[in-house]
Amino acid sequence: MLALNQVDLTFNQGTVNEVHALKRLSLLLEEGDFVVVVGGNGSGKSTLLNVVSGSYLPDAGRIVLDSKDVTWMPEHSRAQYVGRVFQDPMRGTAPDMTIEENLALAHRRGKHRTLRRGITAGERVHFQELLARLDLGLEDRLNTKIGMLSGGQRQAITLLMATLQNPRILLLDEHTAALDPKTAARVLEISVSLIQEHYLTTLMVTHNMGDAIAYGSRLVMLREGEVVFEASGEKKKALTVTELVNKFISEGVEVLA
Repeated sequence: MLALNQVDLTFNQGTVNEVHALKRLSLLLEEGDFVVVVGGNGSGKSTLLNVVSGSYLPDAGRIVLDSKDVTWMPEHSRAQYVGRVFQDPMRGTAPDMTIEENLALAHRRGKHRTLRRGITAGERVHFQELLARLDLGLEDRLNTKIGMLSGGQRQAITLLMATLQNPRILLLDEHTAALDPKTAARVLEISVSLIQEHYLTTLMVTHNMGDAIAYGSRLVMLREGEVVFEASGEKKKALTVTELVNKFISEGVEVLA
């Protein structure tokens, strides 16, 4: 579903601020893979997601998504294939628009636009059904502005918006890091439910090593733009937080609190 082949990216090339963010990075995801990415500050985690989404274009290498070469495809053209949820709950939604208006924007993404305005009765019922499954009481608040919601409620809606069109790849960029532990756990439950329901190929960046072990089918550790460790299957299941911390240390990766 996703293949990165020898992807290279340097910021501020030729200056004193030069940063080699990705170093000939290669990564292959089969359809339905749920890959968790860990690493220290500056390891290339978010940069990896940015080159997949098209926010950054690489200096070299090739990116293939669902058999389509998207290496040089701009972000707006790639958006129809990519769903993304950011760390900040305030991103990904329009705060001054209502819940149903935000969902309608996501629902119509990539579709032919007409002069018809407003939200149909069918769309409204569909949105209520989706929101009811979150079990957050939002199905009765369709006309509430997104900006009035809590961070967890907003992140849950952003997840719905990111998955409404069954994207070819879902990118979760530390999407629970700004939430309290209880809310983060609930948002992760919702994430896994949506991923499994739609059989979404997923890349999730996290700094929480417990979550990195508990979730996903594969774990990938980055250091200075390179993959330095991978674990999947029984190897991943057998990992403990202590072992993962020790792996960080042995690979010279900064251990985050």
